[in-house]
Amino acid sequence: MTIVASRIFRSSPHRDAAETWGAIVDLLTSGKSGSARTELLSVSGVASSIIADQASRDAPIVVICDGPRTRIYCLYDEDAVDGSGASEDALGYDPLKGDWGVSLPCSKDDLAWVQSALKKHSSRITARDLDDGIATEAKTQNAAQPLVLDVEGFLGS
Repeated sequence: MTIVASRIFRSSPHRDAAETWGAIVDLLTSGKSGSARTELLSVSGVASSIIADQASRDAPIVVICDGPRTRIYCLYDEDAVDGSGASEDALGYDPLKGDWGVSLPCSKDDLAWVQSALKKHSSRITARDLDDGIATEAKTQNAAQPLVLDVEGFLGS
């Protein structure tokens, strides 16, 4: 899976955590109503809590779909006020195409309650320990095997 885009949203104090989540939902849904928007908005309280805890400063919100992945970060404090590092432009593709999912970074201390709260509203929106990261590439079939170059096959012999 390829990462085509990352976006960086201005959060606190430029906008509060709920407004930041609303802006992210607008980006992901292109402002259109529908089941995806409803599902994303159903977790607004939990997502806002994660944004307020600044978990998405260094660990991205990751959006996975049948197409490319999207990473979303947030700016806080002086960086949010300045806004020079922000990138909130529309995406050139549908980040919720097909079988989509959203992974929210969360502190280890809050992970259990956040996962439980998200599960009540959505199976597509999950939380992960922000220290664990998330796979950014498709898994190889067997990473333990070394790479072997077939020279004859490559040269067409």
